[in-house]
Formats: sequence, structure tokens, C-alpha cells
Amino acid sequence: MTLPEYHSHRDFVSYSGVRLPLKLVNPLETGEVENRNTYFRGYYDEADRMVACEKRVYGEVEFCHRYEYHPSGALKSALIEMLGDEPRRIDYPEADE
Repeated sequence: MTLPEYHSHRDFVSYSGVRLPLKLVNPLETGEVENRNTYFRGYYDEADRMVACEKRVYGEVEFCHRYEYHPSGALKSALIEMLGDEPRRIDYPEADE
């Protein structure tokens, strides 16, 4: 699983909702990751849009989402990779299309 170019990353306890991109919740401070078996890492571009997120379990990436955005900022596509499964891509048209 390769990540897109990103500007920064942040770690979280979980996510909420079912819509994409995932909404990561309960941020972890630097150093708190070392004491967790499971956590989520979000990767962000310069506009602070999440371009990828991973679920990490015991140091291994269990799943990874990669996101692309339309110029309007709306979600353009999501590539979902689950450990052991074929990647799945979902495309979203622009709202006015």
C-alpha cells in the first residue's frame, strides 16, 4: 500500500460515520501511539484535506484509504485497500455534473 504525497499526519483513536472520507476522531498526542494496539493515522495535504488514512493494528496496516478531490474540494475518488483483498475504487462526480 503506497501513500499519495502528503504534507502532515495525525493519529486518532477511531473514526465516526460511514461516509467517505472517514472522519477521524479523538486525536492522540505525540507518544500516545506507542501505548496503543490499534489506532488510525490520517495523512493531510497542504489544504488540510485528508489524502489517506490507515488503520494500524499491532504495527501492521490493516486497511488504507486514499482520497482524491475535485478542484471544488468535493471528494473525487476513494481507493480502499483491505489486507488480503483486492483494492476497490469508488468515483464521485462533481456535484453539478
